[in-house]
Amino acid sequence: MLGAWGDSTEEDEGTEEEDAVLALMARSESDQDDEPLDSLAQLKDKVRGLNKVKLQELLFTLMDECDAINFENCMLKDACSQLKKDIRELEHANKIFKSEKTKIDMTNLILHEDLKKFKETLSLKEEAFATDLTKLENESLQLK
Repeated sequence: MLGAWGDSTEEDEGTEEEDAVLALMARSESDQDDEPLDSLAQLKDKVRGLNKVKLQELLFTLMDECDAINFENCMLKDACSQLKKDIRELEHANKIFKSEKTKIDMTNLILHEDLKKFKETLSLKEEAFATDLTKLENESLQLK
């Protein structure tokens, strides 16, 4: 594709990267001009005035930006992986806590039932004591 701009090189066949740079430049320039491109010929006309050095600079800039984005993407993937690992660990801990809470709830229920039984027993013993006390008082009065 470089040959189409008047600079013929040994690399007359365009690569996907060159095509991407050209498309990006055309989009950027067309955004500035607010003129839509209707054909490849218009794109070639737009970039014809750019020299090979300028195109190489733009390509290297684009490649640097791609590398930076790829690096950031890798960092984000690593962070996401770590977060997923942390989530799995927290979910496991949450299951353990839920199991322990269930055990505590069962123990609490049993203790409440035992307390209820103790209160009933205490109430019965108090009634028996009151009855026995009344009997003793009556006997004591009869003996006098």
